[in-house]
Amino acid sequence: MIELDFDDSGFRRNGAPHRIVSGALHYFRVHPDLWDDRLARLRALGVNTVDTYVPWNFHELPTGEVDFTGWRDVARFVRLAGEHGLDVILRPGPYICAEWEFGGLPARLLASDGIGLRSSDPAFLAEVDGWFDAVVPQVLPLLGSRGGPVVAVQVENEYGSYGDDAVYLAHLRDALVARGVDCLLFTTDGSEDFMQQSGAIPGLLATGTFGSRAPERFEVLRRQQPKGPLAAMEFWIGWFDRIGEPHHVRDAEETAASLDELLATGASVNLYMAHGGTNFGFWAGANHSGTGPDTAGFEPTVTSYDYDAPIGEAGELTEKFHALRSVIGKYVPLPEGELPARPPRLDPRRLERATGRVRLLDSLDALSTPVRRPTTEPMERLGQSLGLIHYRTHVSGPRPEMPLRIDGIGDRAQVFVDGRPLGVLDRNAPGATLPLATGPAGVTLDILVEALGRTNYGPQLDDRKGIRRGVSHERQRLLDWEIRPLPLTDLSALAFADSAVDAGAADGDPAFHRFETEVDAPADAFVALPGWGRGLLWLNGFLLGRYTAEGPQRTLYAPAPLWQPGRNTLVVLELDRHAEALEVRDEPDLGPTTRAPSADY
Repeated sequence: MIELDFDDSGFRRNGAPHRIVSGALHYFRVHPDLWDDRLARLRALGVNTVDTYVPWNFHELPTGEVDFTGWRDVARFVRLAGEHGLDVILRPGPYICAEWEFGGLPARLLASDGIGLRSSDPAFLAEVDGWFDAVVPQVLPLLGSRGGPVVAVQVENEYGSYGDDAVYLAHLRDALVARGVDCLLFTTDGSEDFMQQSGAIPGLLATGTFGSRAPERFEVLRRQQPKGPLAAMEFWIGWFDRIGEPHHVRDAEETAASLDELLATGASVNLYMAHGGTNFGFWAGANHSGTGPDTAGFEPTVTSYDYDAPIGEAGELTEKFHALRSVIGKYVPLPEGELPARPPRLDPRRLERATGRVRLLDSLDALSTPVRRPTTEPMERLGQSLGLIHYRTHVSGPRPEMPLRIDGIGDRAQVFVDGRPLGVLDRNAPGATLPLATGPAGVTLDILVEALGRTNYGPQLDDRKGIRRGVSHERQRLLDWEIRPLPLTDLSALAFADSAVDAGAADGDPAFHRFETEVDAPADAFVALPGWGRGLLWLNGFLLGRYTAEGPQRTLYAPAPLWQPGRNTLVVLELDRHAEALEVRDEPDLGPTTRAPSADY
């Protein structure tokens, strides 16, 4: 049995004075076959606790069933952590941020208008209660009071950065307690007075988030909570990357000095992130700095969540690992034994030519069943959460050249006329149009919309994907649409043509390309797509994530458990600019670097 509580002097674990030195590691960003390895590396860093979110949308399947098996077996992850001698902090939301798709909320909440996200709106509270009804029974056997390693549970996440609904926060606290959660409950908010004021819950421990200047940040916490332990429940030691911006890094020695300054105050800490992992599939979220959903400022996150963490995306122990470990060892005992070796890597190779190719527009029947709607509806109203979505209609003729406009793009629309590319419209260029003329017979208009992750932070959470409002030709609204959701969860029905005899793929015309390679023994690798434009990459049917020539990320991590002895298949869906070869490398390339803002926040 483990009991973590606190008094005026600080944390107490089973009655003894205790300092939490934690590292964040998200099970949902690490292949489950690698959980044990990553937890061993985390313990070797010297931390005594592991922290993880529990994303609602990762566990709720498209069928509505809530799943806690396989990759979603959070109980197995927690038990493994306990076997490594780690306490566990859980953050079950309902909102988690974490640069994760929609901040962990399920996309179906956007299927109808009007629900008050992250508020005491009864409709939202009913949904939250349903999530707690599912997740809390998974958590209860893991609590310290019942012999498990879970010592604390967070209520919501950085709520003071979003709203000030005290009724909502009280409901979350009471809902957890009523379902039997009897461990330490706490809140986490930015280290500014207004954030702490709006995110704190009376009677619960308040903690802070920041990346530098710990004594100054803790002064804010002390103004709001004069007694009790000080804790940086997110001490940012790196930063996440956005598409089109450089890779964020933070100097190892400077980071170590900031951690030393924090621990010297006597405070507890959670390193965010100790191991970042990967936003596999479509799970990368986005930020939005604009003032509304139809303003510029949409900033999608890349596939890698390396975060310049001390344990790299593929498990490597970095210079920062050793610098932080030296500091941690000044304050808590370090584990004995040798440090884990770097995991094995595949031998590099170049796959010169695809073995098969097929156009996406020729594959619609194999990938989806169409629905008919009078207007262009967003993904969520069609029961789709992730992926791409295709819209088709007929435009009569003859018509002179007039502007084609899409209102409410989420997030990038490729437009085709009679199967030929017309151009691209993007939500970050609101008001942009494409010229469209038609002959006497009219034209078939196709629009393929790529969803690049729902906003996970700030006031623009209401982020529907697809086409939210409609399509117009000059002033006329185009109606009567055939719509095909494209979640792309199963590519087995694709009819690949032999690429040795086909005519290739034209730029701007999306196509799937199949590559094959032989592997003797599975190991980690990194796949590069030199010369390609933007799209998606699958390994043996598993979606590794998005790639784009905009960068910064230049390779996608392909962990060892996804490879198999013998033949392996890589499938590329290229949306823009086709190339011929793929490269399997033994080192990652996350792109040109810039200084992480965590050094100043």
